Amino acid sequence: MKFLILALCVAAVAADPHWLMLPANEVAAVKDTWNHIKHDEVAILEAVFKAYPDIQARFPKFAGKSLDSIKGSADFAVHASRIVSFFSEYISFLGVENTQPAIKTILNELGQSHRNRGVTKAQFEEFHQALMSYLKSHNMWNADVNHAWDDAFDKMYFVIFSALEGKPVH
Repeated sequence: MKFLILALCVAAVAADPHWLMLPANEVAAVKDTWNHIKHDEVAILEAVFKAYPDIQARFPKFAGKSLDSIKGSADFAVHASRIVSFFSEYISFLGVENTQPAIKTILNELGQSHRNRGVTKAQFEEFHQALMSYLKSHNMWNADVNHAWDDAFDKMYFVIFSALEGKPVH
């Protein structure tokens, strides 16, 4: 299934310069549900680490430490804020036609920086699953909202994964 989505994204990139755009109803669903949780930075990162300890192990400051001992630290709060700020920036660009180059830039940069740290696609997928679980448990959720988030992640991960492979999207 992911291969089919990836193939469709490749075709879309070639055919449409605005392929990162989401339909207005999806943008609204993503923004609305994100607004309900975007101030839960520490809780979001805690949920990710709790669901996937291998992600926590990728962070030198957090590797080998108990989640309870780090979740109240300044380092934890700062990194949680960086992650949520990244998503807030990406989400703020959704649905705005002239932000397509900015979206590509921030996603390519994230992919490249994580490539340099050896982060895998599988770990990005784990993060996706953990964030989706958190979103679902803190929002009104239905098939349309789920589809909107899947679409946003598919487009985002197409660019990030391309950069992870050393082939940034231009």
